[in-house]
Amino acid sequence: MGVDAKTVAKLRADTGAGMMECKKALTESDGDLEKAKEILRKKGVEVAAKKAGRSTSNGWIGSYIHHNGQIGVMVELNCETDFVAKGEVFQGLIKDLAMHIAMTDPVGKSKDDIDPEVVEKERKILSEMVPEGKPAEIVDKIVEGKLNSFFKERCLLEQGFVKEPKITVQEHINSVIQKTGENISVGSFARFQIGGGDDE
Repeated sequence: MGVDAKTVAKLRADTGAGMMECKKALTESDGDLEKAKEILRKKGVEVAAKKAGRSTSNGWIGSYIHHNGQIGVMVELNCETDFVAKGEVFQGLIKDLAMHIAMTDPVGKSKDDIDPEVVEKERKILSEMVPEGKPAEIVDKIVEGKLNSFFKERCLLEQGFVKEPKITVQEHINSVIQKTGENISVGSFARFQIGGGDDE
């Protein structure tokens, strides 16, 4: 089927993918925009997986200060070359990530980075919330399910991206990996908040 140029332009604007990739995805999805986005996301995961083992010895440290001056973030983002680190797409990703961290206050990059004591404390709290009288194996399943939800809410790479909640932060990074052709990884990050009050 022929792909409408306006639909290609819309998909490109929404995803940042190249013109040819958008055309292919729309052809594959019979012109369905949402299915085409899903196809591009899956390709982004594949591209990221292929590049995952490559060294990321270059990069940039970016920052974000919230409009009220009460919250600040510094984030280290790594890539393979200085050329990509200085590029507009990579710099845009740093700004996106720093703003996202300011808004969501993640406790770590992924569940592997969270202090085991924090995980155990959360597991204990969740166990105590399960109604009494349930079999131990059911309690374990309930607690693990809730713990996985905790990781999705509090781990940076698993969180829904603030600018597009339907995708995770990792999926957003994957889309940039697809554009740059380089492996990209989040290094360390720090979030500062005056007084520990609300974000407004």
